[in-house]
Amino acid sequence: MINRRFFSIALVSACAALGLHVPAALAADEAPDALIKRLSTEVLDTIKADRALQGGDMNKIMSLVNTKIMPNVNFQRMTAAAVGPGWRQATPEQRTRLQEEFKLLLVRTYSGALSQVSDQTIALKPQRSSPEDKEVVVRTEIQGRGDPIQLDYRLEKTPGDGAGWKIINLNVLGVWLVDTYRSQFSAEINARGVDGLINTLAARNKSAAGRS
Repeated sequence: MINRRFFSIALVSACAALGLHVPAALAADEAPDALIKRLSTEVLDTIKADRALQGGDMNKIMSLVNTKIMPNVNFQRMTAAAVGPGWRQATPEQRTRLQEEFKLLLVRTYSGALSQVSDQTIALKPQRSSPEDKEVVVRTEIQGRGDPIQLDYRLEKTPGDGAGWKIINLNVLGVWLVDTYRSQFSAEINARGVDGLINTLAARNKSAAGRS
């Protein structure tokens, strides 16, 4: 399981980099590294200025995630990748439940992580991609107190009305978040099936809600 401190810092910065929703025309034209840099700066500034977000106000965090963050994520693909082969076994109803519970799991974790934001900034590393690439990795470092922390984002280019770059995975200190969840979720599915995973996630979220 990923180290709790690293995971929390990654989620803080994920909140920052997934951040503010922008007009479709701008999102479609914006380079992925420019997108990450702009969103990171804007949302880190927002969090630092909002005591309620820093304090873990669940209502405000839910609003932030649902209205600002989710438009910048291909959440169905992220959930499918985290569930792994079990996603193909799942019914449409089960897939809907998996997305709901996985989303809530991340939102609940954000509430604790957001309070750690202090004076962090984001520095981008040189971009290694071509204009024709449909998937890219944007490599960044979180800089502040202590040693810099590696944080990378995998994005995909989406066609059609929702054209633009969407985040599909997050790497902190060499560990991809979706891959980490996949190993945990696969073990649960092998032991208890897809419904077992849904029930486990629901129980974890219910427990977290009771502590908030």
